[in-house]
Amino acid sequence: MPTDFRCAVLDDYQRVALGLADWSRVRATSFHEHFTSSDELVAAIHDCEIVVAMRERTPFPAEVFDRLPHLRLLVTTGMRNAAIDLEAARAHGVTVCGTGGGSTSTVELTWALILGLARHLLPEATALRAGGPWQHTLGTDLHGRTLGLLGLGRIGSQVAAIGQAFGMDVLAWSQNLTRERAEECGARPAPGLDALLAGSDVFSIHLVLGDRTRGLVGARELALMKPTAYLINTSRAAIVDQTALASALREGRIAGAGLDVFEEEPLPTGHEFRTLPNVLATPHLGYVSELNYATFFREAVEDIGAYLDGAPIRVLT
Repeated sequence: MPTDFRCAVLDDYQRVALGLADWSRVRATSFHEHFTSSDELVAAIHDCEIVVAMRERTPFPAEVFDRLPHLRLLVTTGMRNAAIDLEAARAHGVTVCGTGGGSTSTVELTWALILGLARHLLPEATALRAGGPWQHTLGTDLHGRTLGLLGLGRIGSQVAAIGQAFGMDVLAWSQNLTRERAEECGARPAPGLDALLAGSDVFSIHLVLGDRTRGLVGARELALMKPTAYLINTSRAAIVDQTALASALREGRIAGAGLDVFEEEPLPTGHEFRTLPNVLATPHLGYVSELNYATFFREAVEDIGAYLDGAPIRVLT
């Protein structure tokens, strides 16, 4: 049965949300532009009882909950969202639910960034389109090189399998990684983070952001990398000291970086990660794929239906 509940679907950049699921039980409105301030957000959704948030694009701190007296259900795509203050949500009587989602799209993007950097695809393709020089770079072979993985969980293990298919030696480390888990994934366990950084030709980050991982890779750690090495981050920007990373790239102390995540998103127009020649940057596309979006919005509608029926599902705690 349809209800009069108003539902805001946030950050629907591609304008696809309302076509990927049946929203007929609520009065759904999709917002395509990112709200850059809490004032803009509150003004737009003040009367809504239900909000669907796309990943961590829009923060929901305590002060936002204070200003949304009608809000009853907040659905986030994915089962983890560090941008939502769950304690504040509970204090305001707001139920927070999540959805499923796949990891393969992030794995695939990780390899797109690795291959793009190694074979200089962006400068070569740009030169070809512009009538520039024919073959003006020398590509890096991945076969026989070392792929260093910071994290060997759901995503890291899949990245490892593809690295092996390319004939790479896979080295891995995380604070909780066991030798058994590393060997199960076809990787060699590094004795520590320093050894992982120093031994990697491609260093790819696949950790969850938390107190132990925030700022884990700083200026000292970046200095351990080979000048020919690439850093890839499709996880969370804050795991790496962004100022130190920019300096290392600007000064050519590492060969380049493939970045899909940033401390401020959307990335400010004048940010140097948009223009540094040794950076291949994408606008947080890791989870942006047809299958993921179909899962996100179908299960968001399921969450809404279950809540309206008095039996919420996939509740975040």
